[in-house]
Amino acid sequence: MRLLYAEDERALSDAVCVVLRHANYTVDAVYDGEDALEYLRTGVYDAAILDIMMPKMDGVDVLKTARSEGIQTPILLLTAKSEIDDRVTGLDAGADDYLTKPFAMKELLARVRVMTRRSTESLDNLLTFGNVTLDTLTYEMKTAQKSLRLANKEFQMFQMLMANPGQVISVDKFMDKIWGWDSDTEQNVVWVYISYLRRKLESIGADIRIKAVRNLGYTLDRNA
Repeated sequence: MRLLYAEDERALSDAVCVVLRHANYTVDAVYDGEDALEYLRTGVYDAAILDIMMPKMDGVDVLKTARSEGIQTPILLLTAKSEIDDRVTGLDAGADDYLTKPFAMKELLARVRVMTRRSTESLDNLLTFGNVTLDTLTYEMKTAQKSLRLANKEFQMFQMLMANPGQVISVDKFMDKIWGWDSDTEQNVVWVYISYLRRKLESIGADIRIKAVRNLGYTLDRNA
């Protein structure tokens, strides 16, 4: 899953990003409210963490603007303030959750897990196509014969394919969703991960395949 983290304290931002990435999240960090809003407008994030006290535009204003524009990305607000009125203001503005600084990293991770789980609770934790099932909680790709646990980026790519079988997903979309639109990573990394997934599908006896559609992208299809 891909997160946006908006925090103007660089040292804190760096520390939290390390923890989130260690927990297998892809994280983009920004340091002011205007950038936070622009990044939210891309629509590629599974959740966002916004500090309230930020330069250029505070977190509550970012939240209000995002919600007024129809952006429904789950948002957790962070603040050094602990008064009940501040919490109510954030929640009334459309926040999904609220955490007061200083916070324990374990609690932040728990809040993020709950928030992202809510955003996908209409979907089954098990995605199935053909004889293959993807468990979105354990990262397992499995058939009746065998199962394999996918690495983080493998899982994110395969989840996108399994959630949209038959739909062509462009290389740009994979890059934007998983590596970030401003990433320096070369686009051929997508082909590398597709190759990993193809080998794993074959190793578990899958009756589905990842098909390349020339100049468009990749789609999940039944074996011919």
